[in-house]
Amino acid sequence: MVCGNKRSGEELRCNRCGSPFEIRTEFRYRDRIADNFPYIKSIVSLGECETPVFHADGFDMKIDYMLPTFSYKDRGSRVLISHIADIRDSEGITRISEDSSGNAGASIAAYGSAAGLAVDIYVPETVAGKKFSQIQAYGAHVIRVNGSREDVQAAAERSGSFYASHVLRPEFRDGIRTLAYEIFRQFDRMPENIYIPVSAGTLLLGLYSGLKHLMDSGEIDHLPRIIAVQTEAVSPLCARINGKTYDPDNKLSSIADALVSRRPILIEKMHQVISDHGRCITVDDDEIMDARNKLARKGFLVEYSSATVYAAFRKKPLEKSLLVMTGSGLKNDS
Repeated sequence: MVCGNKRSGEELRCNRCGSPFEIRTEFRYRDRIADNFPYIKSIVSLGECETPVFHADGFDMKIDYMLPTFSYKDRGSRVLISHIADIRDSEGITRISEDSSGNAGASIAAYGSAAGLAVDIYVPETVAGKKFSQIQAYGAHVIRVNGSREDVQAAAERSGSFYASHVLRPEFRDGIRTLAYEIFRQFDRMPENIYIPVSAGTLLLGLYSGLKHLMDSGEIDHLPRIIAVQTEAVSPLCARINGKTYDPDNKLSSIADALVSRRPILIEKMHQVISDHGRCITVDDDEIMDARNKLARKGFLVEYSSATVYAAFRKKPLEKSLLVMTGSGLKNDS
C-alpha cells in the first residue's frame, strides 16, 4: 500500500489511501522455497516443479508454462488458494469468485477445486474458446461478461462470494516471488536482463519482490533489469514510462489476449519499479505473430502473450538476457 497502513483482515484495499495491500518479506531468504511463505499453514499443491531453462543462441528462456495449468499463474494461485484454505473456516468461505481473461481463471479454478471450494470465474465475452473449456473442465462455473476488462472485474467483485482476485489479493502477487528464487537457483550468475509480458502487473511486481528479497538477503549484489513488454494496442505502462498520452477506448484489443488490462489498478507501483529498475518496450501484432512462429520452429509453442517477449528481444536485444515464457500456445484457438 502507499501510506504504510497495515491490513487488519481480508480487505482488498487500504481504507486510508485506497491502494491494494502488499506482503513484505522481513526475513532472510530461505533455501527451501516453501519456507519463504511463513504465513501459509498448509500448501495446496498440484505437484508443481521447477520450470526448465533453455539456453538458446544469444539468450535464455525460462519455460514457465510448464506448470499444472500451463501458465505461470499457478505460482500465485498456489499461495492464494492455500491462504484461503487456511482461513475458510474462520471466514466462512465456501465459494470464491475471480475475474480473468483466461489463464488466471483456469489456475484459480484448478487450485480452488483441489481445495474443495466452489469457484465462479467471470470472463470477457471474447475469451478464447480453449481457455473457456479449460476453466469449465476444472468444475468452475464460468460467467461471460459483455464489456471491458474493468466491467468483468466489477461483476466478479459484486458476486457476493469471497473475491479471490489475482490482482488485488496480495497473496497471489506474493506467490510469484518463487519465479525469482528459481532463476537464482538455476543460474551461476543472475541474468542482466529479464524480459516479461506485462498487463495487470502481478508478474512484474511478484518478480520484483522476489529479486529484492534476494538482494536484501545478500544472495545477489544487484537487481537484474526488468524489461516490461506490452502490446502497442494496450500499453498503459509504456505510455506512462515514455511520457505519452494514453486514453484507451473499450474496443482496444490485441492478438495477445492475456495482455488486455487497459487501466491496471497497480499502475503506480508498476511505474515505480520500471522507472527505477528497467525499461518498457511495445510490440505490434505482426511482430508478435512472427515471433510466435519462429519460436514454434525452435520447438516452443507459446501463446501470443508469451511471444511478445521474444518479439521485444528481437526488436531491442540486450546481452545476458532471460526471456520468461508465461503461457502455452495450446491455450490459443489458432
